[in-house]
Amino acid sequence: MSLRNWDNKTWLSSKKYIKSFNDFLLKQVNLSKDSQILDIGCGRGKILGSLATKLKLNKKPLGIDVEKHVDRDLRIRFKKIDALSFFDYNKKKFDLILVKQTIHLFDLYNVKKLIDCCTKSLSPNGVILVFSLDPHNNQIPSFRLMKKKLKKSLERDKIISKLLSKFNYRKVSKKFVYRVKITKKKYVKMIQNRFISTLLPLTEKEILNGIKEINVTFNNILKFNDNLICIILKK
Repeated sequence: MSLRNWDNKTWLSSKKYIKSFNDFLLKQVNLSKDSQILDIGCGRGKILGSLATKLKLNKKPLGIDVEKHVDRDLRIRFKKIDALSFFDYNKKKFDLILVKQTIHLFDLYNVKKLIDCCTKSLSPNGVILVFSLDPHNNQIPSFRLMKKKLKKSLERDKIISKLLSKFNYRKVSKKFVYRVKITKKKYVKMIQNRFISTLLPLTEKEILNGIKEINVTFNNILKFNDNLICIILKK
């Protein structure tokens, strides 16, 4: 099962979230209208498209993903390809390479390979930004089985973070926090659509049981922080 729903009709696709995320991003890296930008695992490309408009980029940023969404943002160039295959032939240099909440989908060997490929594709002052859920302060509303799966995934994120710290690059960690307010009805729909990778392997019965648990446990309005760790890598 694919991640076709991860940024579809959630707070991740809202204008408020996208503005907040891009404001944070632009505090971490100096970009101009001439900047070359690559987004690995871009989804529908809404973040990248908004960034292109904000910076008035001379050239459309490039987004790659294994899913080709029909409603992808037209302000970006899009390639349906996996990241490692892309780097097999890429000759361009980028000022920013964004890896947002996708690095956990790679096995540990390919995490190292991916970062090495990204580094080789950076311009002299280029930056890699890797975003993941904060494994020490996760507030995503969960049912028991989802929480168990998510905990296992977050433990792996800790390992990936330690792996990144061993690279011979300059590394800085920052936190991005977005305050989410959403109706329980809408959140349940997100769970049905398996909006997060930990839900992908669950059966329909497990999803339905989880939704029952969510309905009993949480109020009609859910309020929580979407906490991300941003690891900034430079040559």
